[in-house]
Amino acid sequence: MATFTERMAPVLVLWLAVSLSGTWAVDKGNFKTCDQSSFCKRQRALKPGESPYRALLETMELTNTRLTLQLINDNNKVRLLLELYRLQGNITRVKINELKPLKLRYEVPDVLIRDPPTEPLSLLSQDENGVVLSLGAESQRVIVSARPFRLDIMEGREVLMSLNSRGLLAFEHLRMRKDTSQADPEAEKKEETDPAKQAETAKEEEEKVEDGMWEETFKSHSDSKPNGPSAVSLDFSLPGVEHVYGIPEHADTLRLKTTENGDPYRLYNLDVFQYELYNPMALYGAVPVMLAHNAQRTTGIFWLNAAETWVDISSNTAGKTVFGKMLDYVQGSSETPQTDVRWISESGIIDVFIMLGPTPKDVFAQYASLTGTQAFPPLAAVGYHQCRWNYNDQEDVTSVDAGFDEHDIPYDYIWLDIEHTDGKRYFTWDPHKFASPKEMLQGLMDKKRKMVAIVDPHIKVDTNYKIHNEIRSRSFYIKNKDGGDYEGWCWPGSAGYPDFTRADMRDWWASMFAYDQYEGSMENLYTWNDMNEPSVFNGPEVTMHKDALHGAWEHRDVHNLYGFYVQMATAEGLIQRSGGVERPFVLTRAFFAGSQRYGAVWTGDNAAEWDHLKVSIPMCLSLGLVGISFCGADVGGFFKSPSTELLVRWYQTGAYQPFFRAHAHLDTPRREPWLFGPENTALIREAVRQRYTLLPYWYQQFYHAHRTGQPIMRPLWVEYPEDPATFALDDEFLIGRDLLVHPVTEEGARGVTAYLPGKDEVWFDVHTFQKHNGAQNLYIPVTISSIPVFQRGGSIIPRKIRVRRSSSCMMHDPYTLYVALNPQRTAEGELYIDDGHTFNYEKEFIHRRLSFANNLLSSVNLAPDAQFSTRSWIERIVILGASKPSKVILKTDDGQESQLEFDFDSSMSVLTLRKPGMNAGVDWNVMLQ
Repeated sequence: MATFTERMAPVLVLWLAVSLSGTWAVDKGNFKTCDQSSFCKRQRALKPGESPYRALLETMELTNTRLTLQLINDNNKVRLLLELYRLQGNITRVKINELKPLKLRYEVPDVLIRDPPTEPLSLLSQDENGVVLSLGAESQRVIVSARPFRLDIMEGREVLMSLNSRGLLAFEHLRMRKDTSQADPEAEKKEETDPAKQAETAKEEEEKVEDGMWEETFKSHSDSKPNGPSAVSLDFSLPGVEHVYGIPEHADTLRLKTTENGDPYRLYNLDVFQYELYNPMALYGAVPVMLAHNAQRTTGIFWLNAAETWVDISSNTAGKTVFGKMLDYVQGSSETPQTDVRWISESGIIDVFIMLGPTPKDVFAQYASLTGTQAFPPLAAVGYHQCRWNYNDQEDVTSVDAGFDEHDIPYDYIWLDIEHTDGKRYFTWDPHKFASPKEMLQGLMDKKRKMVAIVDPHIKVDTNYKIHNEIRSRSFYIKNKDGGDYEGWCWPGSAGYPDFTRADMRDWWASMFAYDQYEGSMENLYTWNDMNEPSVFNGPEVTMHKDALHGAWEHRDVHNLYGFYVQMATAEGLIQRSGGVERPFVLTRAFFAGSQRYGAVWTGDNAAEWDHLKVSIPMCLSLGLVGISFCGADVGGFFKSPSTELLVRWYQTGAYQPFFRAHAHLDTPRREPWLFGPENTALIREAVRQRYTLLPYWYQQFYHAHRTGQPIMRPLWVEYPEDPATFALDDEFLIGRDLLVHPVTEEGARGVTAYLPGKDEVWFDVHTFQKHNGAQNLYIPVTISSIPVFQRGGSIIPRKIRVRRSSSCMMHDPYTLYVALNPQRTAEGELYIDDGHTFNYEKEFIHRRLSFANNLLSSVNLAPDAQFSTRSWIERIVILGASKPSKVILKTDDGQESQLEFDFDSSMSVLTLRKPGMNAGVDWNVMLQ
């Protein structure tokens, strides 16, 4: 009989053939539609109507922290338990579970950073129809209607959100299978002695057993479903809302589309080869968070469930033309716009957090209070990363590193993909190609540069491989449905998959990054977790069988958490190896809610096509809205080969996205920045240098994201929430509040039209200093060197103009302050400085407020208790929109006054103060007289 390896060899050969061809698109047949996913098909067949659920008001219990109430399904008499919590920060939590399940149902652990603190709920009124509860401020209240069960959240007379208003609450209760001998005798015995269960059983026997409830087949794969049907579903109605966002990851527009005429959006982490654009198919990550926005309010829904999930969206204004909407207005149509959303998950419970805003920034803070904020990366990680599959050997690494110096292009990290290992055994090095890894790493360290090496979570089954032997001996592998170690096919061939849901497994994995365990590693080696959906080449939908076992839980319960746990354990390993001193950098492909706490993500295996460049913007914007700010796309496209124009435009776009990495497939021609002729090299050099000059501002944005949960790369509506013209824009974006970027993403473009928001705003072109008024569509002629970027009037942005070979080399260099004036307001900005790499930023840093008002520019300490000093100084101040002064006086913290030299360009109203020379960490002011 052929061995597993022999039988699976053709599968790997086929996978490699497809991967290396670089010409195939996604095979949609490998991935399920809703109709092919039995629980989705079953739930979607339920149409809006009167809900069979009613609230049993006599069971209500109200304590200081929560309300509990039983719900009953009048069709089958199964009871559910509703729990309602008012949480701190204007959040309402709703949990629904079976009152008496046959066995425990999965509740997602580890994603919430703490048990969310509650605030008192108070009863306002009650009768036989329902109860009214106060949510505290702003006359907010919850109305629980009894028959049928419905929940409305109101503010004053306005309904903010309704749950089960369309009657689509569904909860498939756990039950015994009646048609086979697989039933559990103990559970049957329990049923027989429980009168409530007997009543349920009688009803169940009347229920239709549908295909896919107890077993399901997709292509050649069978899912045994020992627990039977267990799906949960709930609908939410959003009156007054036409724009919803979030639920990444999808290669789609920023504004989510309605789904009535196709599949719902799917959340199920998958390794999708050459994914298609502008459709709701699942991709590598899943964050079950949706934001709803109109000119009056922003709200959010966080559906805490890690199983396969589908999200249906409908709208009563979908499909209406602008003329149709105008006609409604003229005719006095009374129909209020409304968006309806329905969440469907395969297993687990309903656990939903309703974030009530009311502003976008409030919603970001609310979500951050639940799942944490973006990890604060080392400064170097905000620089440029050079990657491909694969740099061939140490000599290749040395040559590429030297090429950046030769062509005067800065970079911080060079990356190694899977071929650097000894036979795809992670935590090892190829003994021939990378025989002296420490020597290679030391060479990079001497230039103040770093390396990232890939460590994937599939482990080669090989008794001569230490990592495999350790995991097997500790029984840390995920098990198959029969209790043996689960094995699948991935890059090494036959592979085991560690059970990262286990804390002891994660602890062990973290310990493998210690310098004495990970041979050849040094402090400038960081980590990339790929293939962690998990990818199983011979598995259903290229992933793990749902009936694989993580202890007591099936893989179906935890699937979307797997990549989250892999990145968590890896980040912890990098922290531990330094004794808790150094900040980690870990890139992950798969992710879930809370992944922002552990590092960066990228948009996966894109292609060298213009539409992939365009879609990188809404993909990263969507991730930022749900907490994951450290996002980027493979510059140049992973598959295929970009034209020189596309490559240049991608560098220009990537330089203004949070994670800036070039990457390419094994089968593509080399594309280091200097291989396309001197003109293109110069264009790419300029884009990368723009990134490095702005590192102080980028780093400051990461600091704020870490402290507050606000996105770094953000849609315009976040800052201009009352301007409908911004609500669907996704070809331009803001970095923080003060930089607006409209990359050129059209082939052969001779101009772009950028919307400059804000009727009271002025915007300055950062390259020409040309001033433009806000609230206008501005046509901008472009050449191949153009990157349209604007600084908001009323802002101060620090830059470092002296670009060196890496960010660390620029550590002590001076700052130039760009002050953009708006006559209607004080110009404000910040300066944030720390050591760039340790956790000492908690107490050792410089944080200063910069402001310009009444011709006085000043620097004031925002953190007087923080201790840190810098050798950097202010070498230049450029004031845009200025008038010419007669003289300029600098006053420093020691009381010294001096007169500064200046230049004034009257044609552009730009004042440049030369060599003020004060230390960047002290108090000072500059007076224009």
